[in-house]
Amino acid sequence: MTDPRLTDTDRLAQAVKTGDRRALARAITLVESARRDHRGEADALLEALAGSGKQAMRIGLSGTPGVGKSTFIEALGCQLTDAGHKVAVLAVDPSSTRTGGSILGDKTRMERLSRQPNAFIRPSPSQTHLGGVARRTRDAVALCEAAGFDIVLIETVGVGQSETIVAEMSDLFVLLLAPAGGDELQGVKRGIMEIADLILVNKADGDLKSTAIRTAADYAGALRLMRKREGDPEVFPKAMTVSALDETGLSEAWAEMQNLAEYRKKTGFWALRRAEQARGWFADEVRQGLLRRLAEDPNAEAAMARLAEDVASGRRAPGSAAADVLQQLDADTD
Repeated sequence: MTDPRLTDTDRLAQAVKTGDRRALARAITLVESARRDHRGEADALLEALAGSGKQAMRIGLSGTPGVGKSTFIEALGCQLTDAGHKVAVLAVDPSSTRTGGSILGDKTRMERLSRQPNAFIRPSPSQTHLGGVARRTRDAVALCEAAGFDIVLIETVGVGQSETIVAEMSDLFVLLLAPAGGDELQGVKRGIMEIADLILVNKADGDLKSTAIRTAADYAGALRLMRKREGDPEVFPKAMTVSALDETGLSEAWAEMQNLAEYRKKTGFWALRRAEQARGWFADEVRQGLLRRLAEDPNAEAAMARLAEDVASGRRAPGSAAADVLQQLDADTD
């Protein structure tokens, strides 16, 4: 019998803790909502789940469009669920800068994995946020952990410097690339190479197999030219070949992820990284809260509109005009 003293948020938190996938989907919808009243409920829900003590291996995954990210995630996810793991996939789709809409087709593309009882797939719109990572993806990760998923895969949009955002919320970062990537190697930013723990050259099958092997060797050579990251084994980061289509190389790639994760846990780097992520998450929430206050203050909004015209016409310098807006916000607070 349901305790009548429990709030709707308490009941939702309890359902999430039991691993109820429908409750988890409702919880993620709540934390992704931009409505102000929902924000308060979402914060209460996350607070209720904060002490669950459950942690998952958070794996960020990115790659160029068409490289086969969804196929790879489905193949790896099925292997992991077959091995007894509970796998959550948070697939962030790009939002239109004009309409705000997203296709959100990852669940359709991962049909086989979506039928697995120990898998949960949640496509979310990036809402035009930098790096193709929805701002509330971190909240969704926390909810998946509270629901008992021991592996969370975060698929992001595109490749670029902004993908460091997903690396900051992950324990491991995997970069998926295609064979014959001579031009692609030049196009991949140094920043993304520096944060990747594992580079996987996909489509290493059929006529492309030998090409994929050469491409992986090229990336391995590029990685050796970079400064070794403090705290990681000499062999990392490394480049390998996989075929999501033939499902070859996936077990080896997963073994390397586990090896690196275990090494970081033994050296204390894992816990240190988690603590830094939590502090960064907190600081970001404070910044976002200040921006909300600025947007909701009518006097500050009017001052911004007026001063924006002065800046656009060249009558005011941006820094000085911004200082005036902040002074207005301080005055309203007092």
